[in-house]
Amino acid sequence: MKQITFLTYFLLVLFAVSFSSCKKWLELKPQDGIVKEEFWKTKEQVKASVIGIYSSMMEYSSGSYGNPTNYVPSMAELFFVWGEGRADHVASATASSADDIALINANIQPTNVNANWRPFYRTINFCNTVIEKAPEVLANDNTFTQQQLDNYLSEALTIRALMYFYLARTFGDVPLKLDATLSDENITPIPKTPQAEIFAQIVKDLTAAEAKAVTSYGDVASDKGRVTVYTINAILADVYLWMEKYTESVAACDKIINSGKFGLIRGATQNGPAIEYNDAWFNTLYYNGNSNEGIFELQFSQQRLNPFFLIFSPATSARRWIAAADLMERVFTVDYTNDQNYDIRGDGGSVRAATSTVWKYVGASSTGAIRPLDQSYAHWFFYRYADVLLMKAEALNELGRGQEALDIIYSVRARANALAATDLTPAPTDKNLIQDFILEERAREFCFEGKRWYDVLRNAKRNKYERLGILLSMVSISVPSSMQQSAQAKFKDQNSHYLPIYLYEMQTNKQLVQNPFYK
Repeated sequence: MKQITFLTYFLLVLFAVSFSSCKKWLELKPQDGIVKEEFWKTKEQVKASVIGIYSSMMEYSSGSYGNPTNYVPSMAELFFVWGEGRADHVASATASSADDIALINANIQPTNVNANWRPFYRTINFCNTVIEKAPEVLANDNTFTQQQLDNYLSEALTIRALMYFYLARTFGDVPLKLDATLSDENITPIPKTPQAEIFAQIVKDLTAAEAKAVTSYGDVASDKGRVTVYTINAILADVYLWMEKYTESVAACDKIINSGKFGLIRGATQNGPAIEYNDAWFNTLYYNGNSNEGIFELQFSQQRLNPFFLIFSPATSARRWIAAADLMERVFTVDYTNDQNYDIRGDGGSVRAATSTVWKYVGASSTGAIRPLDQSYAHWFFYRYADVLLMKAEALNELGRGQEALDIIYSVRARANALAATDLTPAPTDKNLIQDFILEERAREFCFEGKRWYDVLRNAKRNKYERLGILLSMVSISVPSSMQQSAQAKFKDQNSHYLPIYLYEMQTNKQLVQNPFYK
C-alpha cells in the first residue's frame, strides 16, 4: 500500500485532469507532464504510470453533488450505481438526489449525473498513454526488459478492456478510443462504435494481455489489487457469458479453478438448525479484504479511504442508498421457526436489517458497530472466486450440463448456510429453472457488489430476449407501484435497457448521437 500512497501524490503532478473545461468532449487530456519526452525515460516512470491507472479508479467525486454542470461522480460510486441503482436490492435514502430517485424509478433523463461516463474515459486515456509511450522506454533505459514491458502492457490492456466492458453493458454503443490523447491538438471527436465491435475489441485486448500477464507479483496486496492472468480470465469468462460463448466461458473459469490458488471462505458451521455467525468470515472477506477468495479488488487503505462509505453509512447525513425494505425476506429468506438458522450473507453480512444499511462496506464486523470514518477502506470487489464458480455454472447450464451446474451452486450455498426455502430444487434438465436458481444465488452472493442489474439484463437478453420477463419481474419489485405500469412499458423497449448519453457529452462532441430511447 505504500506504493499506492506514493502514487497519490505522484498523480497530483502527472495525472491530474481538469474537470472545469466544457471544451473537452471526453475527459481525455492528461496534464502535459505525462507526455513530455523527458518523462518517458525510465522503467520506474513506466511503473509509476501503470500504478497511476489503478489510482485513477480510486479517485473521489469532484464538483458540487447534485449540480449537473460540474459534478463528476467517482468511478467506484458509478460501479455501484450502474450495477444496482435500477435493480431490486436498493432504495433511496435521506440524501438521495433527484437523479438517484429518477434512476430507481426508471425515469432517467440525459441530464442525470449518474449517466456521466467521464471517469471511465479518463482511465482509458491513461491506459492508452501507457500502451503508446511505454515501449519507447526500452530504448532509453537498458535495465528495462521486454518482459517487464509486456507485464505493464498487460495491465494497461486489461484495465482498458474492463472500462469498455462497463461502458458497453451500460450504454450499448460507445466511442472506441484506442490511441492516446496527448495534447489539446489531437482531441478529435469520434462517433459511437457498435456494442458488438466493442466486445470484440475487449476480447482482443484481453487475449493479448493474457499472453503477457504475470501469475504473481510476490505479495498478496499486489496479487489481489493488480492485474494477473487470473484477473484476465475472470473478465474473459464474464465477457463470454455476455457474448453467449459458453464453451469459452467455461474454459476461462477452469483456468482459475484449476490453478488451485483460490477458494471459498467458509463462514458457517452447522449443527442441525443451529448456525454460528462467523466474524472471521466477515472480517476476512469484507473488512480486511484480499482473502483467498479475492481475485481483483480495488485496494483502498487507511491512506486512501474509499469514496463510497458516506453514501451507505447511517452515521452520516450523506447516506444516499439503503437496502430495499423487503430484501431480507425476499432474497435471503427468514426461518421463523428458528432464528439461529440463517444465511450468513444476509443480516450482518450484506445488510444490517434493522437499519436497512448496506453493511458489507460499512460494518466493523458481522455483529458489531459501524466502521469509524478513518477505517472506511473497504475494498471494491470486481471478481471473487464465488463469481467464477457461478459464472461457470451459468455457462454449463446453457451447454446442457445441468447436473454439473447444480453441483457448483450447492457448493457455494453450503459455505453460507443458505436456507432450504431458497432451494428451487430444479431437475438437471430444467434449463430455465436452473437459470433462475443461479440468478437468485448470485443475488444472495453478490448483493450490493454492482452486479445485480447486469446479471438480470444478461439473463433477460439471452437468445434474443427470450426471457425478457425476468427483467420485467424485477421492475415490478424495484419501482414504486404508482409507476410500475409506465416502467413496464418502458422496459419492453430493449433500447431502454441502456442509459442515455450524458447531455454535456452530447454538447461537446457533435459526433455523438443520443441513444435511441432518449431521442
